[in-house]
Amino acid sequence: MTLKFGAFIPPFHSLGEDPTTAFWRDLDLIHWLDELGLDEAWVGEHHSGGWSTVSSPEVFLAAAAERTRRIKLGTGVVSLPYHHPLTAANRIVQLDHQSGGRAMFGMGAGVSPADAHMMGISAGDQRRMMAESLEALVRLFKGDEPVTMKTDWFELRDAMLHLRPYTKPRFDMAVASAGTERGMRLAGQYGLEALTFAGRPGMSEPPLAQLWAAGEEEAAKHGQTVDRSKWRVAICVHIAETREEALDQVRAGMSHWFREYVRDTVGASAKLPEGREAEVAVETHTAIIGSVEDAIEGIERMQRESGGFGTLLVNTQDWATREQTKRSYELLARYVAPHFTGALDSRRASQKWVSENKNGFAAQAREAAAQATAQATAPR
Repeated sequence: MTLKFGAFIPPFHSLGEDPTTAFWRDLDLIHWLDELGLDEAWVGEHHSGGWSTVSSPEVFLAAAAERTRRIKLGTGVVSLPYHHPLTAANRIVQLDHQSGGRAMFGMGAGVSPADAHMMGISAGDQRRMMAESLEALVRLFKGDEPVTMKTDWFELRDAMLHLRPYTKPRFDMAVASAGTERGMRLAGQYGLEALTFAGRPGMSEPPLAQLWAAGEEEAAKHGQTVDRSKWRVAICVHIAETREEALDQVRAGMSHWFREYVRDTVGASAKLPEGREAEVAVETHTAIIGSVEDAIEGIERMQRESGGFGTLLVNTQDWATREQTKRSYELLARYVAPHFTGALDSRRASQKWVSENKNGFAAQAREAAAQATAQATAPR
């Protein structure tokens, strides 16, 4: 299974930065990923907390589509309880058309209790609401008959999509899972794709193999199948020329993010030793921070322990400088990705063949040169 590579961009930026500039930087980053040949970029939805100002990933990705040529663009994620399923479906279909078939629909329950509170949604209802919305969306995209469905928070009456997706038969629909079985089981129930977060600094590393098994089990119950090649797994990654450089580049920014966002803003109970967050994240396998060789080793471990997945998404945090982050992605594209895509196999085989036969080729070249000399000096 050939591994693909992409980015999951929340996007989180420090409160000290102008938000308009942050939008530009995120669009510029996606353009850079497209130039590097990465496969996907996902952008999330947030409505509170100050650190992420993208409230409509569809609007943001429409702008990204105009700046890029081939990279696929996904909502990472649309929080389904915040939207009527018909309008959520219509927005992603429109993005699919505007991007020329490069849209992907990432869906989740919403992770911010503050967002839900402002909308009058009980945090305890979010997962149920997501499941109800997902059922409606699957029926709408199937499109074989009008959908009539009523819950305590939305109603569909003879509902149909008046614009079918540009992508045939449909774009990828990925159910997000933050390390629990619920999202994987929802994906399995409908035979959809899955997007799993392989830990985050301050959290435990999730049992990826166990999560995939839950998705397969649920798929079998409902006569569906799930495909590992469509499974996306996201983890924080930062690469530099050496492990020491990589740690030095992210240490201060990661400490600031953990202290002011994870701890002081959202109130997560996780604790990390201040100033050593990066080292602990590496030790607990909740981030990959290091050299090209470290990145290859970390991804190989994840593939081995999970049983295999189709796309590695870099959970992109604003820990390093803009230039260092872009350089990290360049190292990923130039030196890490080819190890997994097989892009270097034919070149290495050709080099090996020439090397193994170099003496014979050299002898042929000498013989040809001697013949040429003899012909040039022969009397006419």
